[in-house]
Parts: sequence; structure tokens; C-alpha cells
Amino acid sequence: MKKTISLTLVLALCVVAKADFTFGEPTNLGPTVNSAYRDNWPWTSSDGLSLYFGSTRPGTSGERDIWVSTRATIEDDWGTPVNLGPPVNGPFKDSAARISTDELELYFASDRPPGSTGIEDIWVSRRASKSDGWGEPVNLGSPINSSTHDWGACLSADGLELYFNSMRSGGFGRHDIYVSTRPTSIDDWGAPINLGPPVNSSTYDIAPCISSDGLCLFFCDEPRWNPRAGGFGNGDIWLARRATIDDTWNEPVNLGATVNTSDVEYAPCISFDGSMLYFNSNRPGGLSDADIYQAPIIPIVDLNGDGIVDAIDMCIMVDNWGTDNSLCDIGPMPWGDGVVDVQDLIVLAKHLFEEFP
Repeated sequence: MKKTISLTLVLALCVVAKADFTFGEPTNLGPTVNSAYRDNWPWTSSDGLSLYFGSTRPGTSGERDIWVSTRATIEDDWGTPVNLGPPVNGPFKDSAARISTDELELYFASDRPPGSTGIEDIWVSRRASKSDGWGEPVNLGSPINSSTHDWGACLSADGLELYFNSMRSGGFGRHDIYVSTRPTSIDDWGAPINLGPPVNSSTYDIAPCISSDGLCLFFCDEPRWNPRAGGFGNGDIWLARRATIDDTWNEPVNLGATVNTSDVEYAPCISFDGSMLYFNSNRPGGLSDADIYQAPIIPIVDLNGDGIVDAIDMCIMVDNWGTDNSLCDIGPMPWGDGVVDVQDLIVLAKHLFEEFP
């Protein structure tokens, strides 16, 4: 059986299909963004117009620098990357940059001194407005950073949750994913909590990415340390889901063979609207052994599984109006929002008369 994330049409009684989502074919971002050097850890701004990533290309001041590529609209190609420069970058290893929803906070990993509490720490740089330059980076300190590796920070859309991975003691594997919370954006971060099973395992769980609605957690396993069972290669991207932000995480599912290969896939990033997955891969056909790819996230809107989106699907949605029937809950994110309403109708209307093999 083809391994998927329950992202294909699962037929019930061979008549009704459960609506969900699938991934389009990944494409390399090409030579404007990618280079002959290592380009990794992509992260997009909430408006989809800025792409931050780490690179070892010429013009880098340390072992790795953070670069940004911009575009005028989401339909345009990405522009020539620009090095963020000091004070964000320095003669150190600076990478894994993730920007807040308002684009005023930039979280990243660095081994810079002074102020480091461990081998690699999480830092934050702030700016007063998007037109201002980035301020001097500040080490998040304890309890976020520890005496070992702490990195891969990802801020929730409301700025009140910080997901990251750490090698600190007390975990379930070589590297675990943690979350810290704060009451408001001006408060200090609280003590990190290990996400525990089933998200964390006895292996190496890293690079968390929380969707803007807080219902999907993408992450990856690490190829050097006993990858999760059921994967495709040396490192895969996985997804854990929850019904509401107050529920626990479900068993993680592999993203399947469209995204994952027998090579290494890692560092997932979901666009703010949930329409695009960005990630790294060293699959054949790239410009180096670490390129950035993108894959569209496509809602499955053929609600009765007859191969075409038409009036029958529209009637099914109307019949389930106001319910939480996951069959019809396909918007505004591809995985829905818990209620069948106008958001779902908008998504379905965009695909009317399309064929779904």
C-alpha cells in the first residue's frame, strides 16, 4: 500500500470519500535562491513576500549566515537573496531563522559568544518596524537555552508559544521537541515542556513548524540517529495533528512518497495560509547537497469521490452546513477549521468542474 498521510481519497463503502489534503509535486526553487553551496532552513513571512534561509554561499561572514529573498507578490518569482549582515550575522554559525507574524522578531540559532549558555543557543533580534534594521541579537537565556544544543525555534501565530528542539536531559530521545508559553508578547518565556509521546520518540525529533491555526505540527527526524519506523529514507518530514489547540497531539504520520524520498528531507515550513510547504532536500537534480524546495498543499474537494467537483459536491456541503463533518471541512486551511461554513464553500468554488483522478 502506498504510504501517505491519509492524504488520498479514502473510500467509505466505496461511495463517500473523506475530504482531506494532499501534496503537489515538489519543485526546486532554482538558481536564484539555491546555489552550489548549502542553502537550508527556509522560512516565509506571514504575507508570503519574504523568504529567510541559511546559506554557506560566498558573501557569508561565518560558517553559515542568514539570507532573505523577497518578491512583490506571491505570484512573482523570488528575488536575489540578500545577506542580513550584522548584527544578525557574524563570524559564527547563524541559521534556522524564523520570523514572527508581525515580522518584528527574528528567532535564530547561533553558537556566538558572549552570553551563550550552551553549545548552540536560540537568539532573537527585534526591530521597531519592517522598514527598520534588525537590532542587536539577545540570547533567550534560561529556561529556554540549556547547557547543550537548543535551536529550531518556531513562534506560534499569536506569539505566545515557542516550539524548539533540544538535547537537554530528561527527554525521550537524542533530540526532543519542547514548547514554552508566555501570557503576553512582552512577558518572559515560561519553563519549556517536553511534548512527549507520540510526537517525541526514542530517535531524533527536530525542526518543529506549527501551522498558523495551531492544529498541525510539522517536524522531521534526523538521519544519523535511528530514523522513525515507517519512513522513506535517511530523514523524513512528519505531521502531528490535533482537533483543537487544547487537545493533545495525535500519532505523527509520514508525509508520504510525494514529499519524502530515500534521501534527506528536513526543515519544514508551512506558509501562513497553509497553501505551500517549503523544505530542504538533497535529492538528485539539485544544485548542491542542500537545496530548498516547495510543494503545494492541495485540499481534496471531490467530496463523493466520483472524479469531478460539481453540483453534487456542492449539495453535500450544503447538507452539512454548520456541522463539524470533516468530509466538507476543507477551509480556510486545507485541513479545515472545525466547522462547515462559507470558508469551505469558497474553497470548493475555486475547484468547481476540476477533475480529480
